Amino acid sequence: MEVTAECGRGGEGCCRAGGEEAKEKYCAKADRTAQVVPLDDAAAQEVMPPYVMTVDDSSVDRALVTALLRRSKYRVTAVDSGKRALEMLDSEPNVSMIITDYWMPEMTGYDLLKKIKESSELKQIPVVIMSSENVPTRITRCLEEGAEEFLLKPVRSSDISRISNRMLQ
Repeated sequence: MEVTAECGRGGEGCCRAGGEEAKEKYCAKADRTAQVVPLDDAAAQEVMPPYVMTVDDSSVDRALVTALLRRSKYRVTAVDSGKRALEMLDSEPNVSMIITDYWMPEMTGYDLLKKIKESSELKQIPVVIMSSENVPTRITRCLEEGAEEFLLKPVRSSDISRISNRMLQ
């Protein structure tokens, strides 16, 4: 929003009270343009780094992905199962992206992806699937179901940069 003051508008009383000399000084100051930048909730959220949830039953892989994301200045929550991720998503509504392992007990990353994309509250969250197995039919199935990307393990910093540039900016 831009605010401009003009001599003779809004501050007229001050100009009259000080005579012509004061009016000239006042008008010189009032004719300047000021930038007003309101701080609202949307602007405050833009300053916060994106919030990523990583889901993997392997503590080593969870730690690796978490470290890569934090090094890239993301806030991260790491969970060990798809069920736990769904529970957390109920209480953590500001997740910017989910990175999940494909092969996990109880609920695969593919099943987690389907549940997220079927949910009206969660479907807008980008989901990235990762796996140590390069199985083309699995990759295609995940992408067709709505995954934004499919990464092969071990995940590298270049993978994080690529998906970040594509989805979080």
